[in-house]
Amino acid sequence: MTSTPSERETLTWEGFGAASRDIAREIVASGFVPEVVVAIARGGLLPAGAIAYGLGVKNCGAINVEFYTGIGTVLDAPEVLPPALDMTYLDGRRVLLVDDVADSGRTLALSVKLLSDQGADVRSAVIYTKPTTIIRPDYSFKETDLWIDFPWSYQGSVVQQDNGLEPTV
Repeated sequence: MTSTPSERETLTWEGFGAASRDIAREIVASGFVPEVVVAIARGGLLPAGAIAYGLGVKNCGAINVEFYTGIGTVLDAPEVLPPALDMTYLDGRRVLLVDDVADSGRTLALSVKLLSDQGADVRSAVIYTKPTTIIRPDYSFKETDLWIDFPWSYQGSVVQQDNGLEPTV
């Protein structure tokens, strides 16, 4: 289903806090104890930090992967961007990989593969899962087929907002 602008999933800051805590509780209940939390930047940075706090995990990192170039606009394939995560550190460690949404799932799938190929025991967590994803995250707060307005990104950059421009990803 293609959503119209009025058909959106809106996550508030309060809802984000509750979703992050629920995901952390789900992870604890599963018995998985991550040694490292890795965010998929940019969308996964805030959820990863919140979930890491919820789990009491202090060891965090980020992998920079670009796929969306605008609202509904994507590259042919996800691309890893600098700066690079120290992947050798992950060998043999339990890693929780976090993103905001598994939409197509291509970014999540690439990131899981990269970390797994380095010898990490990887589990993935997202706030939202779309029915179109090619990979099911291990942990997810909610499934939706709507466009999602995240509190940190739906307004676009301050330059876009202050100049009356449409937000991009």
